[in-house]
Amino acid sequence: MTRPLRLRLLLRDLSVAAAFASMAVSGQVPLWALGLVLLAVGVGLWGKRPFARYPRLTSALLVPVAGAIYLAVAAGQMDLVVAACSFAGLVAGQRVLSQSSPATDGQVLLAGLLMIAGGAALSGELLFAVCLLAFAVLACLSLGLAVVESSVPAGEPVPVRAVMRPLGRGTVVAMVGAMAFFVFIPRLNWNMGVRRASPGLGTATSGFSDTVRLGGSGTLKSNPRVVLRARLKPDPQSERLSSYWVGRTYDTFDGVEWTTLGAPSRRNRTRVTLRPGAEKQVYQRIELLPAYGSRTLIALETPAKLGNALAHTATGDRRTQLREQGGDELRFVDDGLGYSYEVYSVPPGTDTDPGKMNEQETDQLLALPETLDPRVEELARRVVGDEKDPLAAAQKLSAWLQREYQYTLELGGDVADPLRDFLFVRKAGHCEHFATALTVMLRTQGFESRLATGFFGGERVGDEYMVRAGDAHAWTHVLVPGRGFVTVDATPADFRTNQSSKVLETLVSLYESMEAMWRNAVVDYSFRDQMDFVRGLTRPPRDPSGKPMARSALPPFRAWVTAAAVGLALYGLVRVLSRRRARPTRQEATRFVDAVERLLARAGLPPREGETLEDVSARLSREAHPLAPLLATLTRRYLEARFGQRPLASGESARLLAELKQALDTSQRPTARAS
Repeated sequence: MTRPLRLRLLLRDLSVAAAFASMAVSGQVPLWALGLVLLAVGVGLWGKRPFARYPRLTSALLVPVAGAIYLAVAAGQMDLVVAACSFAGLVAGQRVLSQSSPATDGQVLLAGLLMIAGGAALSGELLFAVCLLAFAVLACLSLGLAVVESSVPAGEPVPVRAVMRPLGRGTVVAMVGAMAFFVFIPRLNWNMGVRRASPGLGTATSGFSDTVRLGGSGTLKSNPRVVLRARLKPDPQSERLSSYWVGRTYDTFDGVEWTTLGAPSRRNRTRVTLRPGAEKQVYQRIELLPAYGSRTLIALETPAKLGNALAHTATGDRRTQLREQGGDELRFVDDGLGYSYEVYSVPPGTDTDPGKMNEQETDQLLALPETLDPRVEELARRVVGDEKDPLAAAQKLSAWLQREYQYTLELGGDVADPLRDFLFVRKAGHCEHFATALTVMLRTQGFESRLATGFFGGERVGDEYMVRAGDAHAWTHVLVPGRGFVTVDATPADFRTNQSSKVLETLVSLYESMEAMWRNAVVDYSFRDQMDFVRGLTRPPRDPSGKPMARSALPPFRAWVTAAAVGLALYGLVRVLSRRRARPTRQEATRFVDAVERLLARAGLPPREGETLEDVSARLSREAHPLAPLLATLTRRYLEARFGQRPLASGESARLLAELKQALDTSQRPTARAS
């Protein structure tokens, strides 16, 4: 048996690895499947095929594995899509470790296609796109080499160097054609009806929950993932915002956890008005990205109206309503990968009457935990002194906390009384400790206050502001008569924004910008986007404020540029096709092989039924026929001219045919004399 081409097997096995990686990047493939497939691919890349001697036995082992996976799915322990993807990986691994043959190679690549489809269902994000591209290139090259290898007579070397260049060009053309098809042809969403993982780098999280538990390490502060993008109007034109993005507030502290008094509303509404708006409100168009991972609305402090929300799901965008929760929280009714909505907030410093609060709500703003250490009240009295104004008292306490206490994210786990540990033992903590200390100390002095959570800051990128997961923050609302709740932040200013390293932040930003491009240009690119793209070419240009510039009877300049680019591309394509039609290489090679077969037929060596020239050459080699070496040379030259982009030189065909005719005459003379 002829030994298969090593390079072809290497490309095939690498394509399987890329296909399996397209599923694995979703993080949903079980570890046992991941380990088995990686082991199989690793052994295959090493050049070992241990299943070659036992193909039926190893194939039969897949049957009980399939049964076990089915039982896991039936018992609800495994998702159906994940189960199918895992089994496809095992099938590919078994085929990789078996003897190479046309059937085996086809099954390996078919399993790879199934895994790519599974990867699209499970993830479909940027890393999937990289794996998809790698699989497409590697599989195309492997298939091309397989065709050439099957055309070369047994024992003859495969012209790898001669064919890799045209194969590479063909692969690039196929990729470009696929991209053009993807952009210009309408399509359906691949992920319709299939559960997808949260995209991007790991599990999405915002830190929002119904409780805030004090203590532990502040891992969220070191997370540089972008969770929110916002356009503001009027635009403050600042590189970095010093703004508070509020999500919800908490009024009840039991010594360890913050919770909220009050039950959620049962009403769902499209728009919610929380308070009368000021004259100059700040308009926000906010997009919560998939990395956010919560249904709590975020808005600049202090929001007045929120609504017109869209939930971005795997099956497209749809309108979603809002529901009021306790703690001034608004929550999206529908689940989504991300959300976009509009908000109007009153400008910072504006007096905001909280409205009529019932007795229970007012009392809760002064409630203290039963286990509160009496030293807390004594400490607060010593700092506040005789101050009677709640805002001035809060500012005195805030300045004292920032001066006397250290900021840290490393706290080493939960403790029984985190506030006592922060104030009297460790004297170091993160924003939740500072905010809790300020809020509770204010209450011990009779000042109404509550804990607020959300984000702080905002980095300008283009004409938008981005907020990262590490910008999650906690601060204090102190109730000031006639002004409403006023924000006072006890956390040192240098530690209010995210605490991730700049290098990691840059890398994550680069990845997320590429992911956003992939999502906008590919995953969420719809028929409507395609039509908008075409209309945009002929739409009149706009000035920096977004208003249309003076109308003209002629199309805009970009339409002319686009038309010229398309015209040049079509002209280039026509030129290339014209040259290919004029190129006589393949026709000359075909005429050459026809002439060879006619000479063989005249000499009594006609090809048998279904035999190609390669088959005839191989048969004569097996029979040790004296014409075998010459015919092998002619066959190899034909293949190079036909498939290897090495055309027959002028007069070469006639010379080779003359050599064959002379050899045939020589081989027939002894037979003639004997007769």
